[in-house]
Amino acid sequence: MHSHNSVTGISAMPASRKTVAAFTVGLVFAILTQNAVFAQDPGFNRADSLRGKLTPIRTCYDVTYYHLDIKVDPGAKTVSGSNTVRFRATTDFDRMQIDLTESMAIEKIVFAGQTVAFERELGAVYIELPGAVKQGSVHDLTIYYSGTPQTAKRPPWDGGFVWTEDELGNPWVAVTVQGSGAFLWWPNKEHQSDEPDSMLLSVAVPDSLMNISNGRLRDKTDLGDGWMQWNWFISYPINNYNVTLNIGKFAHFEDSYQSADGDTLTLDYYVLPYNLEQAKTQFQQVKPMMSCMERLFGKYPFYRDGYKLIESPHNGMEHQTAVAYGNGYRNGYRFTSFAEVGLTFDFIILHETAHEWWGNSVTSKDIADMWIHESFGAYAEALYVECVHGYEASLTYQNGRKPGIRNDRPIIGTYEVNNAGSSDMYSKGAVTLGTLRSVIDNDELWFEIIHGIQEKFKYQTITSEDVFSYINERAGEDFNYFFDQYFRNTNIPELQVAINTTGDSISARYKWNADVPDFRMPIKVTTAPATFSFIYPTTSWQEMELDLEAAEDFRVAEDLFYVRVKRGLSYRIEDAN
Repeated sequence: MHSHNSVTGISAMPASRKTVAAFTVGLVFAILTQNAVFAQDPGFNRADSLRGKLTPIRTCYDVTYYHLDIKVDPGAKTVSGSNTVRFRATTDFDRMQIDLTESMAIEKIVFAGQTVAFERELGAVYIELPGAVKQGSVHDLTIYYSGTPQTAKRPPWDGGFVWTEDELGNPWVAVTVQGSGAFLWWPNKEHQSDEPDSMLLSVAVPDSLMNISNGRLRDKTDLGDGWMQWNWFISYPINNYNVTLNIGKFAHFEDSYQSADGDTLTLDYYVLPYNLEQAKTQFQQVKPMMSCMERLFGKYPFYRDGYKLIESPHNGMEHQTAVAYGNGYRNGYRFTSFAEVGLTFDFIILHETAHEWWGNSVTSKDIADMWIHESFGAYAEALYVECVHGYEASLTYQNGRKPGIRNDRPIIGTYEVNNAGSSDMYSKGAVTLGTLRSVIDNDELWFEIIHGIQEKFKYQTITSEDVFSYINERAGEDFNYFFDQYFRNTNIPELQVAINTTGDSISARYKWNADVPDFRMPIKVTTAPATFSFIYPTTSWQEMELDLEAAEDFRVAEDLFYVRVKRGLSYRIEDAN
């Protein structure tokens, strides 16, 4: 049996831990679901299939590069310009699909110097090429478009543009499209399985304003007539919903972070000028967070492109190397948390920065597997608490999540219809990962597994099965029963225990009640006074003797495992015969 060690590597945890009481506040539900940007409606339609399914006219090409070249007019609330798609043909074809919401107009599409024909169905654009392209060949296709993109009614949970003003009346523009899709404002291959290897983002805005986007600023070009073009180059693969712009009048300050191997990461901060001093204080949290996450997950994945925090008119979003920040320079989630220790750090900085690893570097192929982003991202919060405050504080943080879990739908959604699983992917996903840590009961191995997922799948799009198979392989054990129950089913397992006292003898009958027929998760209980030890229930009844003074002394380590417990007590007079 292995003891749990703190992430800091300083203190070993005792074999038994007292149950941590959940710290609840009235805003628990709001906090737990603050990033629930995915639709909960299980019904699917043609538009869902057009976006979610990889048909032959989408798999026939692989995007290698985008050049999005646009003008954004904050006064008119319009976007116009073009996107050049460089692709490699994976097979011979003469018809392909790109995606752009039907409310945005397409002026023309140019391929090999020719204007080509296209048809539209909802958000899908079917392009007819003048002749078959050959497998392995590389081509450019440019889509010219314009329109008024959808306005986000409730950003960041609702997709679209935010057109607003700062306190001084200056235009302030942002965009959030996770779940809703980047095709709401620019034409692309709208599927997470295909990321460009690199991208140039050219955004023209009124020359009195700035635009801050992903990657490195390559240059600025004065276009005349009051317009300035900002050219940002992204040198790593990027998923479509991470592509962003931030338009406004910002004050800029910078810092740097040095990794354990001596590499220097640039830290650039863009904030509204009247918040500059607050930002200089609050953003000091970035470097200790970065240090903790690099120890846990490996080096920050995007050193060439740097790291930015940009003040935003919405709560926040994990845009790659250009994290949107809107937490009001307050700790917690706008001064609230489901655990008191959560008020010791800025939730938005931590959670959205964790996505640089979970979601931005390692990305789910299908939105159905978005838990890979959100469960690990939420779990990173608890691990940061452990880095700073120790394992007991981390447990308190984790258990504070439980009252807000709804168990309404599975965490894994339905594949090929642009469907994410339950918003429980945040809190339930985080405590499920903590449960698996307790099951494995070997922290050295556990953290090797987490770090290994990042190393093995860096800059890739992956599936749940990739993660599950990797964990099984590294742990040397088949945990598919665990993954099926917690990720593919709605309910959590229930440990049924019947405690019987006969004279001085105390025994327990126990079994799992679970959706998975072969569910067999080990769990820690008190088989002796103040001592937690593993038992190995299955879905069939087992019985054991307990070395306890009284039946009421039986406990389940519910602080370490996310389960329901159904207890029953019975007492019998010992038969004198």
